[in-house]
Order: sequence, then structure tokens, then C-alpha cells
Amino acid sequence: MTLDTAYIRGSMAAILSILQHSSCPQNVVFHFVASASADASLLRATISASFPYLRFWIYRFRDSAVSGLISTSIRSALDCPLNYARSYLADLLPSCVRKVVYLDSDLILVDDIAKLASTPLGDSTVLAAPEYCNANFTAYFTLTFWSNPSLSSTFAGRTPCYFNTGVMVMDLDRWRRGDYTKKIEEWMELQKRMRIYELGSLPPFLLVLAGRIAAVDHQWNQHGLGGDNFRGLCRDLHPGPVSLLHWSGKGKPWARLDANRPCPLDALWAPYDLLQTPFSLDS
Repeated sequence: MTLDTAYIRGSMAAILSILQHSSCPQNVVFHFVASASADASLLRATISASFPYLRFWIYRFRDSAVSGLISTSIRSALDCPLNYARSYLADLLPSCVRKVVYLDSDLILVDDIAKLASTPLGDSTVLAAPEYCNANFTAYFTLTFWSNPSLSSTFAGRTPCYFNTGVMVMDLDRWRRGDYTKKIEEWMELQKRMRIYELGSLPPFLLVLAGRIAAVDHQWNQHGLGGDNFRGLCRDLHPGPVSLLHWSGKGKPWARLDANRPCPLDALWAPYDLLQTPFSLDS
């Protein structure tokens, strides 16, 4: 997971939910990536105060490693350099870490994370993620992209679907061998020259990997609970079993609870809220 002061309240809730529902919590190891400009000692102390026996490491991510590649998107929150750290996990984490589950900070688990971690990747697939083939895939790229045959042909020979990068099982060995970070960066460099997408760190993942991933069952990503991005409307659960609740979107449960304007499903997040007052560097 990434870790910063703006989302640490969500991170703490996610950690608690993972540990509470794990059959072997002593076997769960956390790898956190924080901006090099963040107060790592404060972040470490905050986690250790609630989880004194937690096995975890914090790795520093230099914003400069990616800031020159970021193009403005339709939501300013998506332009934070730390949003792109998931593309660099294979470089940031030690080579002995061969496989990880990457999770966003705005979610909770209500099932054993070992089940998610055991998602089969097959003989060559580099990652697994929840896939949504009914979504309008073309909407993630601009007319400039689709009208250029040399660009749109990147999807030739594969059936690309939108997938959610907030829940991923990643084979870091295969990622390193395939130099996937470089492949993602090449699309970001092209985006700086000619605008081919609008949405932050997601489209480069789609360009490189859509149609080439293993699917994670949708029960591991009951997503969109942050609400309607345009009108802020609350959303309900999708049909089917639930193993992970994901407050993707603009609305975060802690912010709505503090404002006394919660959505009904925010009540499912509240029991995991260990930092019930807004967190700040002055805490």
C-alpha cells in the first residue's frame, strides 16, 4: 500500500480489516511506499502505536522519479506522484519480494487476504486484477488515440477490458524480467507529447496489460462506494458475495463521517476507524 498523511486514516482501517479477517495474521507482511518528502518517522509511529507487533517496512518514493512524466488529468487528486508508485513496486521493494498484493488505502477486507494472494496467475501472466469487460473501454482514451492506427493497433490481437488497479496481485519477478515499468513510462512520455488519455495512472496500465491479465473475482472489489463522481450520490453494493469493499471515487468514508453526511455503506467502514479525529502533521 502507499502511505501518506492524507489517507493514513484509510490505511489504518484497511490494515485492521486485513488482520482481523486473516486466518494467520502473523504471516501477513506489509510493504508501504511513502513519498520521500513525508515524515516517515511519524507514519511509522502512527502504525506502530496501534499495531505494535505488525511486520512492516516503509520505502521512500521520490516524486521526481515520475513528476516529469505526469500529465494533468480530469481530477487533480489523480495527479499526485504517489499515485504512480504502484508502477515502481518492482524497483522499490527488495528482489527477494517476488509477489505482492497491492491495495488502495480506501478499502476494507471482510475475508482472508490469503485467498486473494493465491489467485492463480498461470505460467506467464504478470498480474491479476478485477476486470470489467462491460465498461466502455474506448472512453479511457482520446479521439487522438483511436484515430491514429499506429496507436490504436496496440490492442490488436487482444481483447482489452478495463481493470481496477486498486486491487492487484502482482508477480514482481515477471514484472522485473519484462521491464514493465519502462513500458508504462514510454506511454506516459508519449502522453506528454500528444494527449491520448485523461485519467492519471490507470491508462498506461491498460495500454500495457489490458487483455493480458488474470481476472480476480468481483467479490474482491465491491468498488465505487465513494459515490457518483459528478453528483456525489451514494451507491449500493453490487449483487453477489463480498470479500472487499472499495470506496473508489471522490467520496471517502472518513470525510463523510466527519462532515456528518455519511452514505449508508460508510457504516461498514466505521468500525475499522482507528483515527476517529482527522489526522494531521500536528497530531
